[in-house]
Amino acid sequence: MSAQNKSLRLIVASSNAGKLREYRALAASAGASLDLQLIPNFDALPKFDEAANTFAENALGKALHYSRFSEGLVIADDSGLVVPALGGAPGVHSGRYAGPDASDADRVNKLVDAMRGKKGADRRARFVCVVALVERGEARGIFSALAEGELLEAPRGENGFGYDPIFFSPALGKTFAEITRKEKNQHSHRGKAFRKALDFLLSDC
Repeated sequence: MSAQNKSLRLIVASSNAGKLREYRALAASAGASLDLQLIPNFDALPKFDEAANTFAENALGKALHYSRFSEGLVIADDSGLVVPALGGAPGVHSGRYAGPDASDADRVNKLVDAMRGKKGADRRARFVCVVALVERGEARGIFSALAEGELLEAPRGENGFGYDPIFFSPALGKTFAEITRKEKNQHSHRGKAFRKALDFLLSDC
């Protein structure tokens, strides 16, 4: 990607400063010159209900919704953990898997309990991320990516968030909570999906 001489402004459909930092780190790791900002007054805007059954519908719906309140190019994503042996759960409900007010530890503990007794291929899991780009109410692109792994019986590592401590990557030989931020930007589902979106945008400039 020859991004060094190209600059774009992207509005992140979120009020989460942590997500903004993550996007900025991903852009920097890809060598892209981006002006990434959160939507102003996000919490005062009508809320988008992420109630669809797929990551793509949630990501695109969110981007379309918030593009009504922004003049520029809006980016939104939806992501989660998919466990085939659990019928795809937690899936689009990953953030609410243990209830609306549950902590990351609560969600991890519930998943550990649900996986108890499962062996071998039944412990396979994948992180999924879908990124949507919308401008003036029209979709510019939808990009998806996966990170394949397996679930451990107990958490390992102090980094990351969510289900990272029990998501083991055979390719890296570590959980996502044991790798560095640089490694995660390279190998995570969100990093891969975001780079696909960047490749599209920068080739379209």
